[in-house]
Amino acid sequence: TADIAHDLRNPLTVINGYLESLQDGKLKPTPERFAIMQAEVNHLQHLVEDLRTLSLADAGELKLNLEPTSIAELLHHVAETYRLQAEQNQIEIKVESEANLPKVNLDSTRIEQVLGNLVSNALRYTAADGEIRLEANQINGSLSVSVIDTGSGIPADILPHIFERSYRGDQSRSGNESGLGLAIAKSIVETHGGKIKVESALGIGSRI
Repeated sequence: TADIAHDLRNPLTVINGYLESLQDGKLKPTPERFAIMQAEVNHLQHLVEDLRTLSLADAGELKLNLEPTSIAELLHHVAETYRLQAEQNQIEIKVESEANLPKVNLDSTRIEQVLGNLVSNALRYTAADGEIRLEANQINGSLSVSVIDTGSGIPADILPHIFERSYRGDQSRSGNESGLGLAIAKSIVETHGGKIKVESALGIGSRI
Protein backbone atom coordinates (compact mmCIF):
# COMPACT_ATOMS: atom_id res chain seq x y z
CA THR A 1 0.00 0.00 0.00
CA ALA A 2 2.84 2.37 0.83
CA ASP A 3 4.52 1.63 -2.51
CA ILE A 4 1.32 2.32 -4.45
CA ALA A 5 0.56 5.46 -2.44
CA HIS A 6 4.01 6.72 -3.44
CA ASP A 7 3.38 5.88 -7.10
CA LEU A 8 -0.01 7.62 -7.05
CA ARG A 9 1.30 10.70 -5.27
CA ASN A 10 3.93 11.56 -7.88
CA PRO A 11 1.65 12.17 -10.88
CA LEU A 12 -0.93 13.88 -8.65
CA THR A 13 1.75 16.27 -7.41
CA VAL A 14 2.76 17.13 -10.98
CA ILE A 15 -0.83 17.69 -12.12
CA ASN A 16 -1.70 19.74 -9.05
CA GLY A 17 1.40 21.89 -9.44
CA TYR A 18 0.60 22.73 -13.05
CA LEU A 19 -3.09 23.42 -12.32
CA GLU A 20 -2.31 25.74 -9.41
CA SER A 21 0.23 27.68 -11.48
CA LEU A 22 -2.20 27.95 -14.41
CA GLN A 23 -5.00 29.14 -12.11
CA ASP A 24 -2.73 31.74 -10.49
CA GLY A 25 -1.52 32.98 -13.85
CA LYS A 26 2.08 32.06 -13.07
CA LEU A 27 2.13 29.79 -16.11
CA LYS A 28 0.57 30.33 -19.49
CA PRO A 29 -1.50 27.48 -20.93
CA THR A 30 0.45 25.85 -23.76
CA PRO A 31 -0.04 22.59 -25.70
CA GLU A 32 3.19 21.27 -24.16
CA ARG A 33 1.97 21.83 -20.60
CA PHE A 34 -1.38 20.20 -21.33
CA ALA A 35 0.47 17.25 -22.89
CA ILE A 36 2.50 16.80 -19.70
CA MET A 37 -0.66 16.78 -17.57
CA GLN A 38 -2.36 14.35 -19.97
CA ALA A 39 0.62 12.00 -19.74
CA GLU A 40 0.38 12.04 -15.94
CA VAL A 41 -3.37 11.33 -16.11
CA ASN A 42 -2.63 8.37 -18.41
CA HIS A 43 -0.08 7.15 -15.86
CA LEU A 44 -2.71 7.32 -13.12
CA GLN A 45 -5.20 5.43 -15.26
CA HIS A 46 -2.66 2.63 -15.80
CA LEU A 47 -2.01 2.46 -12.07
CA VAL A 48 -5.71 2.26 -11.23
CA GLU A 49 -6.34 -0.43 -13.87
CA ASP A 50 -3.36 -2.45 -12.61
CA LEU A 51 -4.67 -2.24 -9.04
CA ARG A 52 -8.13 -3.28 -10.19
CA THR A 53 -6.73 -6.30 -12.05
CA LEU A 54 -4.80 -7.45 -8.99
CA SER A 55 -7.70 -6.91 -6.61
CA LEU A 56 -9.98 -9.00 -8.85
CA ALA A 57 -7.34 -11.73 -9.02
CA ASP A 58 -6.94 -11.71 -5.22
CA ALA A 59 -10.70 -12.08 -4.80
CA GLY A 60 -10.85 -14.91 -7.36
CA GLU A 61 -13.09 -12.74 -9.53
CA LEU A 62 -10.82 -12.08 -12.50
CA LYS A 63 -13.15 -13.02 -15.34
CA LEU A 64 -11.67 -14.77 -18.34
CA ASN A 65 -13.25 -14.83 -21.77
CA LEU A 66 -11.95 -18.24 -22.82
CA GLU A 67 -11.93 -19.01 -26.54
CA PRO A 68 -10.02 -21.51 -28.71
CA THR A 69 -6.97 -19.49 -29.70
CA SER A 70 -4.02 -20.06 -32.01
CA ILE A 71 -1.01 -19.27 -29.84
CA ALA A 72 1.17 -18.81 -32.94
CA GLU A 73 -1.16 -16.12 -34.28
CA LEU A 74 -1.23 -14.44 -30.88
CA LEU A 75 2.58 -14.38 -30.68
CA HIS A 76 2.84 -12.92 -34.18
CA HIS A 77 0.32 -10.22 -33.24
CA VAL A 78 2.30 -9.26 -30.12
CA ALA A 79 5.54 -9.22 -32.12
CA GLU A 80 4.02 -6.92 -34.74
CA THR A 81 2.71 -4.60 -32.03
CA TYR A 82 6.24 -4.03 -30.73
CA ARG A 83 8.16 -4.37 -34.00
CA LEU A 84 8.43 -0.63 -34.68
CA GLN A 85 9.73 0.09 -31.18
CA ALA A 86 12.18 -2.80 -31.52
CA GLU A 87 13.44 -1.55 -34.89
CA GLN A 88 13.88 1.95 -33.50
CA ASN A 89 16.12 0.43 -30.81
CA GLN A 90 17.90 -1.75 -33.38
CA ILE A 91 16.58 -4.92 -31.74
CA GLU A 92 15.35 -7.91 -33.71
CA ILE A 93 12.03 -9.38 -32.58
CA LYS A 94 10.94 -12.74 -33.94
CA VAL A 95 8.55 -15.63 -33.37
CA GLU A 96 9.45 -19.32 -33.31
CA SER A 97 6.42 -21.57 -32.96
CA GLU A 98 6.28 -25.34 -33.17
CA ALA A 99 4.31 -26.46 -36.21
CA ASN A 100 0.69 -27.60 -35.84
CA LEU A 101 0.19 -26.54 -32.23
CA PRO A 102 -3.43 -27.17 -31.21
CA LYS A 103 -5.64 -24.24 -30.31
CA VAL A 104 -5.91 -23.61 -26.59
CA ASN A 105 -8.72 -22.15 -24.52
CA LEU A 106 -7.52 -18.82 -23.19
CA ASP A 107 -8.44 -15.18 -22.84
CA SER A 108 -6.43 -13.73 -25.71
CA THR A 109 -6.72 -10.15 -24.42
CA ARG A 110 -5.37 -11.08 -21.00
CA ILE A 111 -2.57 -13.28 -22.37
CA GLU A 112 -1.67 -10.50 -24.80
CA GLN A 113 -1.42 -8.20 -21.76
CA VAL A 114 1.00 -10.67 -20.14
CA LEU A 115 3.15 -11.00 -23.25
CA GLY A 116 3.06 -7.24 -23.83
CA ASN A 117 4.41 -6.63 -20.32
CA LEU A 118 7.20 -9.15 -20.89
CA VAL A 119 8.18 -7.85 -24.32
CA SER A 120 8.05 -4.22 -23.17
CA ASN A 121 10.30 -5.16 -20.27
CA ALA A 122 12.72 -7.02 -22.55
CA LEU A 123 12.91 -4.04 -24.91
CA ARG A 124 13.81 -1.73 -22.06
CA TYR A 125 16.86 -3.74 -21.07
CA THR A 126 18.11 -5.22 -24.33
CA ALA A 127 20.88 -3.28 -26.04
CA ALA A 128 21.10 -2.42 -29.74
CA ASP A 129 21.80 -5.43 -31.99
CA GLY A 130 20.09 -7.64 -29.41
CA GLU A 131 17.22 -10.05 -29.93
CA ILE A 132 13.83 -10.79 -28.41
CA ARG A 133 12.28 -14.11 -29.28
CA LEU A 134 8.72 -15.30 -28.65
CA GLU A 135 8.54 -19.10 -28.57
CA ALA A 136 5.75 -21.64 -28.30
CA ASN A 137 6.02 -25.41 -28.15
CA GLN A 138 4.62 -28.47 -26.46
CA ILE A 139 6.47 -30.00 -23.53
CA ASN A 140 5.10 -33.19 -21.94
CA GLY A 141 1.60 -32.45 -23.18
CA SER A 142 1.58 -28.86 -21.93
CA LEU A 143 1.90 -25.62 -23.86
CA SER A 144 5.05 -23.66 -23.11
CA VAL A 145 5.24 -20.00 -24.14
CA SER A 146 8.47 -18.05 -23.61
CA VAL A 147 9.73 -14.50 -24.05
CA ILE A 148 13.52 -14.66 -24.39
CA ASP A 149 15.86 -11.68 -24.54
CA THR A 150 19.58 -11.09 -24.89
CA GLY A 151 19.41 -8.31 -22.33
CA SER A 152 21.44 -7.48 -19.24
CA GLY A 153 20.02 -10.34 -17.18
CA ILE A 154 18.74 -10.32 -13.59
CA PRO A 155 21.01 -10.65 -10.53
CA ALA A 156 20.62 -13.97 -8.70
CA ASP A 157 19.56 -12.33 -5.41
CA ILE A 158 16.72 -10.50 -7.15
CA LEU A 159 15.50 -13.40 -9.28
CA PRO A 160 13.26 -15.03 -6.60
CA HIS A 161 11.45 -11.72 -6.03
CA ILE A 162 10.65 -10.42 -9.52
CA PHE A 163 6.99 -11.50 -9.44
CA GLU A 164 6.39 -9.75 -6.11
CA ARG A 165 4.35 -6.58 -6.20
CA SER A 166 6.38 -3.39 -6.46
CA TYR A 167 9.58 -5.16 -5.40
CA ARG A 168 12.12 -2.33 -5.26
CA GLY A 169 15.33 -4.32 -5.59
CA ASP A 170 15.56 -3.88 -9.35
CA GLN A 171 13.41 -1.26 -11.03
CA SER A 172 14.61 -2.60 -14.37
CA ARG A 173 12.35 -5.61 -14.06
CA SER A 174 9.15 -3.88 -12.96
CA GLY A 175 7.43 -4.90 -16.19
CA ASN A 176 5.51 -1.67 -16.63
CA GLU A 177 5.29 1.86 -15.33
CA SER A 178 3.36 0.90 -12.17
CA GLY A 179 5.90 -1.66 -11.04
CA LEU A 180 3.11 -4.24 -11.03
CA GLY A 181 3.60 -5.71 -14.50
CA LEU A 182 5.18 -9.00 -13.49
CA ALA A 183 2.80 -9.47 -10.54
CA ILE A 184 -0.12 -8.98 -12.95
CA ALA A 185 1.44 -11.42 -15.42
CA LYS A 186 1.70 -14.02 -12.65
CA SER A 187 -1.93 -13.49 -11.57
CA ILE A 188 -3.28 -13.80 -15.12
CA VAL A 189 -1.23 -16.91 -15.92
CA GLU A 190 -2.24 -18.60 -12.66
CA THR A 191 -5.91 -17.71 -13.19
CA HIS A 192 -5.60 -19.64 -16.47
CA GLY A 193 -4.28 -22.60 -14.46
CA GLY A 194 -0.73 -22.09 -15.66
CA LYS A 195 2.63 -21.38 -14.07
CA ILE A 196 5.17 -18.64 -14.73
CA LYS A 197 8.89 -18.84 -14.03
CA VAL A 198 12.10 -17.09 -14.97
CA GLU A 199 15.62 -18.14 -15.93
CA SER A 200 18.32 -15.50 -16.26
CA ALA A 201 22.05 -15.00 -16.46
CA LEU A 202 23.84 -11.67 -16.11
CA GLY A 203 25.18 -10.38 -19.40
CA ILE A 204 23.41 -13.15 -21.35
CA GLY A 205 19.69 -12.52 -20.98
CA SER A 206 16.46 -13.86 -19.57
CA ARG A 207 13.68 -16.31 -20.39
CA ILE A 208 10.25 -15.94 -18.83
